Amino acid sequence: MSLKTRRDFQVLARLRTREARALVRTGNEQGAYYLAGFAVECALKACIAKKTRRYDFPRDQNYAKSVYTHDLGELLKLAGLNAQFDSDSKVDAALGANWGVVKGWTVASRYETTGLRGRDMLKAVTSRQGGVLKWIRNHW
Repeated sequence: MSLKTRRDFQVLARLRTREARALVRTGNEQGAYYLAGFAVECALKACIAKKTRRYDFPRDQNYAKSVYTHDLGELLKLAGLNAQFDSDSKVDAALGANWGVVKGWTVASRYETTGLRGRDMLKAVTSRQGGVLKWIRNHW
């Protein structure tokens, strides 16, 4: 795997969102759920990449390892967006509600064959009002 840049993660977030929309249209709720969550992961990693300086090697080995997580809550923290999110979600209740849907996503959902609500996940990610991806884009 080649190293990914901030731009790569932005492109991946947009691409995975489009793919999730296509899967919702075909009725593939499980695939749409996974890809919509993965779009959020990529968007948060774009925010983390924005914080790094070109050619700087991370001083903290644990930090360097931690950014490879798939935990959306942890990525929100690593991106330095927790306080901003808390503040914004108090003003925008839809953002808080949508994060409530999104934060339960795990990379293991790709192995699920039933029970995932892809349409709900996609709506939480892409909604014009309080959409998680829209909010993250303001910071990437």
